[in-house]
Amino acid sequence: MSVSENPDETGKTLSTRWLQRGRGWLRTGLGSAIGLVYPPACVGCRAATSEAQGLCAQCWAGLGLIERPYCERLGTPFEVDLGPELISPAAIADPPVFARARAACRFDGTARELVHRLKYGDRTELALMLGRMMAQAGREVIAEADLIVPVPLHRFRLWTRRFNQAAALAAAIARQSGHPCAPQALARVKRTRQQVGLTKAQRADNLQGAFKVLPAMRPLVEGRRILLVDDVLTTGSTVNAASRALLRGGASAVDVLTFARVVTDA
Repeated sequence: MSVSENPDETGKTLSTRWLQRGRGWLRTGLGSAIGLVYPPACVGCRAATSEAQGLCAQCWAGLGLIERPYCERLGTPFEVDLGPELISPAAIADPPVFARARAACRFDGTARELVHRLKYGDRTELALMLGRMMAQAGREVIAEADLIVPVPLHRFRLWTRRFNQAAALAAAIARQSGHPCAPQALARVKRTRQQVGLTKAQRADNLQGAFKVLPAMRPLVEGRRILLVDDVLTTGSTVNAASRALLRGGASAVDVLTFARVVTDA
Protein backbone atom coordinates (compact mmCIF):
# COMPACT_ATOMS: atom_id res chain seq x y z
CA MET A 1 0.00 0.00 0.00
CA SER A 2 1.37 3.43 -0.95
CA VAL A 3 1.61 6.29 1.51
CA SER A 4 -1.38 8.02 -0.06
CA GLU A 5 -3.46 4.87 0.47
CA ASN A 6 -2.61 4.57 4.16
CA PRO A 7 -5.87 5.10 6.13
CA ASP A 8 -4.02 6.70 9.05
CA GLU A 9 -2.24 9.18 6.80
CA THR A 10 -5.46 9.95 4.93
CA GLY A 11 -7.25 10.58 8.20
CA LYS A 12 -4.51 12.94 9.37
CA THR A 13 -4.67 14.86 6.08
CA LEU A 14 -8.43 15.27 6.34
CA SER A 15 -8.17 16.35 9.97
CA THR A 16 -5.55 18.96 9.05
CA ARG A 17 -7.71 20.31 6.24
CA TRP A 18 -10.78 20.60 8.47
CA LEU A 19 -8.68 22.26 11.18
CA GLN A 20 -7.38 24.84 8.69
CA ARG A 21 -10.90 25.49 7.41
CA GLY A 22 -12.18 25.85 10.96
CA ARG A 23 -9.51 28.40 11.76
CA GLY A 24 -10.38 30.35 8.62
CA TRP A 25 -14.10 30.35 9.51
CA LEU A 26 -13.24 31.45 13.05
CA ARG A 27 -11.10 34.35 11.81
CA THR A 28 -13.84 35.41 9.39
CA GLY A 29 -16.48 35.21 12.10
CA LEU A 30 -14.41 37.15 14.60
CA GLY A 31 -13.62 39.79 11.97
CA SER A 32 -17.32 40.20 11.17
CA ALA A 33 -18.23 40.43 14.85
CA ILE A 34 -15.54 43.04 15.52
CA GLY A 35 -16.71 44.98 12.45
CA LEU A 36 -20.23 45.13 13.89
CA VAL A 37 -19.06 46.37 17.28
CA TYR A 38 -16.27 48.61 15.95
CA PRO A 39 -17.13 49.52 12.33
CA PRO A 40 -14.21 50.60 10.09
CA ALA A 41 -13.41 54.29 10.38
CA CYS A 42 -11.27 56.72 8.40
CA VAL A 43 -7.85 57.09 9.98
CA GLY A 44 -7.93 60.78 9.11
CA CYS A 45 -11.31 61.98 10.41
CA ARG A 46 -12.92 58.84 11.96
CA ALA A 47 -15.83 58.88 9.47
CA ALA A 48 -17.27 55.49 8.48
CA THR A 49 -15.38 53.67 5.71
CA SER A 50 -15.70 50.33 3.93
CA GLU A 51 -12.23 49.14 4.99
CA ALA A 52 -10.21 49.37 8.17
CA GLN A 53 -7.00 51.44 8.16
CA GLY A 54 -8.11 53.48 5.16
CA LEU A 55 -9.16 57.01 4.26
CA CYS A 56 -12.61 58.31 3.42
CA ALA A 57 -13.17 60.00 0.06
CA GLN A 58 -12.96 63.49 1.56
CA CYS A 59 -9.65 62.88 3.34
CA TRP A 60 -8.21 61.12 0.31
CA ALA A 61 -9.12 64.15 -1.81
CA GLY A 62 -7.28 66.31 0.75
CA LEU A 63 -3.99 64.49 0.12
CA GLY A 64 -1.73 66.52 -2.14
CA LEU A 65 0.00 63.58 -3.82
CA ILE A 66 3.33 64.37 -5.46
CA GLU A 67 3.69 62.96 -8.96
CA ARG A 68 5.86 63.74 -11.96
CA PRO A 69 6.98 66.20 -13.15
CA TYR A 70 9.31 66.97 -10.25
CA CYS A 71 12.95 67.86 -9.61
CA GLU A 72 15.10 64.75 -9.94
CA ARG A 73 17.29 65.81 -7.01
CA LEU A 74 14.89 67.37 -4.50
CA GLY A 75 11.61 65.75 -5.56
CA THR A 76 9.80 69.10 -5.50
CA PRO A 77 6.90 69.19 -7.99
CA PHE A 78 6.88 71.40 -11.09
CA GLU A 79 3.80 73.18 -12.38
CA VAL A 80 4.45 72.14 -15.99
CA ASP A 81 6.31 69.26 -17.63
CA LEU A 82 9.32 70.59 -19.52
CA GLY A 83 10.92 67.21 -20.15
CA PRO A 84 12.56 64.30 -18.32
CA GLU A 85 15.20 64.51 -15.57
CA LEU A 86 14.70 68.19 -14.78
CA ILE A 87 16.68 69.83 -11.99
CA SER A 88 15.16 72.74 -10.09
CA PRO A 89 16.96 76.07 -9.64
CA ALA A 90 17.05 75.40 -5.88
CA ALA A 91 18.95 72.13 -6.39
CA ILE A 92 21.41 73.84 -8.74
CA ALA A 93 22.00 76.81 -6.44
CA ASP A 94 22.33 74.73 -3.26
CA PRO A 95 22.97 71.05 -4.15
CA PRO A 96 21.87 68.62 -1.43
CA VAL A 97 24.23 66.14 0.22
CA PHE A 98 21.92 63.26 -0.72
CA ALA A 99 21.51 62.03 -4.30
CA ARG A 100 17.70 62.11 -4.60
CA ALA A 101 14.69 62.82 -2.41
CA ARG A 102 11.18 61.50 -2.92
CA ALA A 103 7.97 62.09 -0.95
CA ALA A 104 4.46 60.71 -1.21
CA CYS A 105 2.61 63.99 -0.70
CA ARG A 106 2.71 67.65 0.29
CA PHE A 107 2.82 68.46 3.99
CA ASP A 108 -0.60 70.06 4.29
CA GLY A 109 -4.24 69.13 4.82
CA THR A 110 -4.75 65.42 5.41
CA ALA A 111 -1.02 64.63 5.29
CA ARG A 112 -0.26 67.06 8.12
CA GLU A 113 -3.04 65.54 10.24
CA LEU A 114 -1.80 61.99 9.62
CA VAL A 115 1.78 62.88 10.53
CA HIS A 116 0.70 64.62 13.73
CA ARG A 117 -1.45 61.65 14.75
CA LEU A 118 1.44 59.25 14.16
CA LYS A 119 4.07 61.44 15.77
CA TYR A 120 2.24 62.96 18.74
CA GLY A 121 -0.97 60.94 19.07
CA ASP A 122 0.62 57.50 19.55
CA ARG A 123 -1.21 56.23 16.45
CA THR A 124 1.62 53.84 15.57
CA GLU A 125 -0.70 51.71 13.42
CA LEU A 126 -0.72 54.54 10.87
CA ALA A 127 2.88 53.67 9.96
CA LEU A 128 1.65 50.70 7.91
CA MET A 129 -0.61 52.80 5.69
CA LEU A 130 1.85 55.67 5.35
CA GLY A 131 4.62 53.18 4.63
CA ARG A 132 2.60 51.67 1.78
CA MET A 133 2.13 55.11 0.24
CA MET A 134 5.84 55.85 0.61
CA ALA A 135 6.76 52.53 -1.00
CA GLN A 136 4.61 53.46 -3.98
CA ALA A 137 6.06 56.97 -4.29
CA GLY A 138 9.65 55.81 -3.84
CA ARG A 139 9.69 52.75 -6.09
CA GLU A 140 12.81 53.84 -8.00
CA VAL A 141 14.93 54.73 -4.96
CA ILE A 142 13.80 51.61 -3.09
CA ALA A 143 14.72 49.39 -6.04
CA GLU A 144 18.29 50.73 -6.03
CA ALA A 145 18.77 50.69 -2.24
CA ASP A 146 20.96 48.17 -0.44
CA LEU A 147 19.83 49.14 3.05
CA ILE A 148 17.00 51.15 4.64
CA VAL A 149 18.00 53.41 7.54
CA PRO A 150 15.63 55.68 9.52
CA VAL A 151 16.61 59.11 10.80
CA PRO A 152 17.35 58.38 14.48
CA LEU A 153 16.15 60.22 17.57
CA HIS A 154 18.43 61.15 20.44
CA ARG A 155 17.99 58.66 23.29
CA PHE A 156 16.41 61.32 25.55
CA ARG A 157 13.80 62.28 22.96
CA LEU A 158 13.17 58.60 22.22
CA TRP A 159 12.55 58.05 25.93
CA THR A 160 10.07 60.95 26.17
CA ARG A 161 8.26 60.12 22.91
CA ARG A 162 8.46 56.32 23.45
CA PHE A 163 8.94 55.50 19.77
CA ASN A 164 10.68 56.79 16.64
CA GLN A 165 8.16 57.49 13.89
CA ALA A 166 10.88 57.33 11.22
CA ALA A 167 11.88 53.85 12.41
CA ALA A 168 8.24 52.71 12.27
CA LEU A 169 7.92 53.98 8.69
CA ALA A 170 11.24 52.40 7.69
CA ALA A 171 10.13 49.04 9.11
CA ALA A 172 6.86 49.24 7.16
CA ILE A 173 8.72 50.01 3.92
CA ALA A 174 11.16 47.16 4.57
CA ARG A 175 8.26 44.72 4.97
CA GLN A 176 6.68 46.00 1.76
CA SER A 177 9.88 45.84 -0.28
CA GLY A 178 11.79 42.96 1.27
CA HIS A 179 14.85 45.18 1.73
CA PRO A 180 16.89 44.97 4.96
CA CYS A 181 16.36 47.70 7.54
CA ALA A 182 19.01 48.77 10.06
CA PRO A 183 17.70 51.27 12.65
CA GLN A 184 21.00 51.04 14.54
CA ALA A 185 23.19 51.96 11.55
CA LEU A 186 23.03 55.69 12.27
CA ALA A 187 23.15 57.23 15.76
CA ARG A 188 22.06 60.65 16.97
CA VAL A 189 24.93 61.49 19.27
CA LYS A 190 24.06 65.12 20.00
CA ARG A 191 20.93 66.33 21.76
CA THR A 192 19.62 69.18 19.61
CA ARG A 193 16.95 71.83 20.03
CA GLN A 194 13.56 71.34 18.41
CA GLN A 195 13.77 72.37 14.76
CA VAL A 196 10.31 73.98 14.70
CA GLY A 197 10.57 77.75 14.31
CA LEU A 198 14.24 77.78 13.25
CA THR A 199 15.45 79.20 9.95
CA LYS A 200 17.25 76.97 7.46
CA ALA A 201 20.64 78.32 8.59
CA GLN A 202 19.73 77.83 12.27
CA ARG A 203 18.57 74.28 11.56
CA ALA A 204 21.84 73.42 9.84
CA ASP A 205 23.85 74.89 12.73
CA ASN A 206 21.67 73.07 15.27
CA LEU A 207 22.36 69.73 13.57
CA GLN A 208 26.12 70.18 13.21
CA GLY A 209 27.72 66.94 14.45
CA ALA A 210 24.36 65.48 15.52
CA PHE A 211 24.66 62.18 13.59
CA LYS A 212 27.35 59.55 13.41
CA VAL A 213 27.92 56.04 12.10
CA LEU A 214 29.47 54.35 15.13
CA PRO A 215 32.58 52.19 14.47
CA ALA A 216 30.70 48.95 15.15
CA MET A 217 28.12 49.89 12.49
CA ARG A 218 30.55 50.76 9.69
CA PRO A 219 30.48 47.24 8.17
CA LEU A 220 26.70 47.65 7.73
CA VAL A 221 27.10 50.92 5.84
CA GLU A 222 30.37 50.71 3.91
CA GLY A 223 29.98 50.52 0.15
CA ARG A 224 26.18 50.46 0.29
CA ARG A 225 23.55 52.70 -1.23
CA ILE A 226 21.41 53.82 1.70
CA LEU A 227 17.74 54.78 1.65
CA LEU A 228 17.27 57.29 4.47
CA VAL A 229 13.68 57.44 5.78
CA ASP A 230 11.91 60.20 7.72
CA ASP A 231 8.34 61.41 8.18
CA VAL A 232 8.62 64.96 6.80
CA LEU A 233 11.18 66.86 4.74
CA THR A 234 11.01 70.56 5.62
CA THR A 235 14.15 72.49 4.66
CA GLY A 236 16.29 69.40 4.15
CA SER A 237 18.65 70.25 7.02
CA THR A 238 18.01 67.03 8.95
CA VAL A 239 18.36 64.65 6.00
CA ASN A 240 21.41 66.56 4.74
CA ALA A 241 23.13 66.20 8.12
CA ALA A 242 22.18 62.52 8.36
CA SER A 243 23.28 61.87 4.76
CA ARG A 244 26.63 63.55 5.41
CA ALA A 245 27.22 61.27 8.41
CA LEU A 246 26.31 58.16 6.38
CA LEU A 247 28.68 59.15 3.58
CA ARG A 248 31.45 59.78 6.11
CA GLY A 249 30.66 56.34 7.50
CA GLY A 250 31.42 54.76 4.14
CA ALA A 251 28.08 54.73 2.29
CA SER A 252 28.42 54.88 -1.50
CA ALA A 253 25.34 57.11 -1.87
CA VAL A 254 22.25 58.20 0.04
CA ASP A 255 18.70 58.67 -1.22
CA VAL A 256 15.88 60.08 0.91
CA LEU A 257 12.26 58.97 1.19
CA THR A 258 9.67 60.76 3.34
CA PHE A 259 5.92 60.54 3.67
CA ALA A 260 5.46 64.28 3.17
CA ARG A 261 7.48 67.32 2.26
CA VAL A 262 6.98 71.06 2.55
CA VAL A 263 6.43 72.64 -0.86
CA THR A 264 6.80 76.40 -1.16
CA ASP A 265 5.77 78.65 -4.03
CA ALA A 266 9.31 79.96 -4.39
